[in-house]
Amino acid sequence: MSAQRMLFIIIATVISGGIFLSGYNQVHWLLYVPVAGMLFAAASGICPGIVMLKKMGFK
Repeated sequence: MSAQRMLFIIIATVISGGIFLSGYNQVHWLLYVPVAGMLFAAASGICPGIVMLKKMGFK
C-alpha cells in the first residue's frame, strides 16, 4: 500500500469519526462526499479530485 492511499484512509477515518461523534442525524449530507471519495481513491488508486482538476485544466 502506498503512502498516498494510507493518507486517504486516515483522512477518511478522521472525518468519519467526526461525523460519528456529532451524530449521524445532525450532519449535513455533504460531509459524506469527501469520505466516499477518499475511500474510493484508497481502494482503487484513482483520486476523483485529481481527475476533476485535470479535466478543469490544472496540472
